[in-house]
Amino acid sequence: MSVHDDLTSVQRCLDDLSRSVGRLEQQLGSQGLEMRRVRADADHLRESVALLRTAAASPATAAKPPLVTISDTPYDDSLWVDTDDEGFGARRHAP
Repeated sequence: MSVHDDLTSVQRCLDDLSRSVGRLEQQLGSQGLEMRRVRADADHLRESVALLRTAAASPATAAKPPLVTISDTPYDDSLWVDTDDEGFGARRHAP
């Protein structure tokens, strides 16, 4: 099964879930905390699947970024002259 087919299947399940939640709201009312949470969770799932569908449609965003080579040569000590050694202890001892 392709990603598109899987996303379509998930979308159909979410549509069924939304209809079922709507029927529950009619029977139980929509003012209870539990019902509001179920509705919010179903809405979040719908938004998440929409984002996933968008991400799957643009494979260029899924490409790995190029690797950056970091040199093993030591840094110049003059770069660290004005830094604060907080967290590493004092360079000099207190009197």
